[in-house]
Amino acid sequence: MRSILGKLALAFVIGSSSGLPARAAEPRLGAPAPAITVRTLGGQEIDLTRLEGKVVVVNIWATWCAPCRAEMPMLNAFYLQHESGDFLLIGLSADRSRDKPDVIKVMNGFGYPAALLSEARVDKLNEPRVLPMTYVIDKTGIVRAIFGGTGKPLTAQLLGDAVKPLL
Repeated sequence: MRSILGKLALAFVIGSSSGLPARAAEPRLGAPAPAITVRTLGGQEIDLTRLEGKVVVVNIWATWCAPCRAEMPMLNAFYLQHESGDFLLIGLSADRSRDKPDVIKVMNGFGYPAALLSEARVDKLNEPRVLPMTYVIDKTGIVRAIFGGTGKPLTAQLLGDAVKPLL
């Protein structure tokens, strides 16, 4: 797992004003969401900076992460209940590029779009300390909720309490 997270760290390095690489902070409540552009497994390009007017849930997961896999059916049900023009849920897999067939196989059972984090163009996002990590972003691009790292699973009630007031 350390090698995977170490490799992910390379994807999350941004240039500082001095021209040397600098690490960004993790997304914070009340702060603008990081700029992420990625092509989904289905070929759709998603650019978080162009999703103003939508509530966006970004879930970072991996095929080898048991807690991630356990919450995916709930995420899918939530997505299917709220899928609309003003809501988007995207799963960003922390798996390696070479594991893309496994990611595709897992995602065949779910309706929400997914992509490989390693294929994303990311600005101002640090590697997640734990998986799964879920960010709720409001219609203006501000992070309004963060789930992960507490040892408590994300539930439909917690997600609904965070998302529904923003819709």
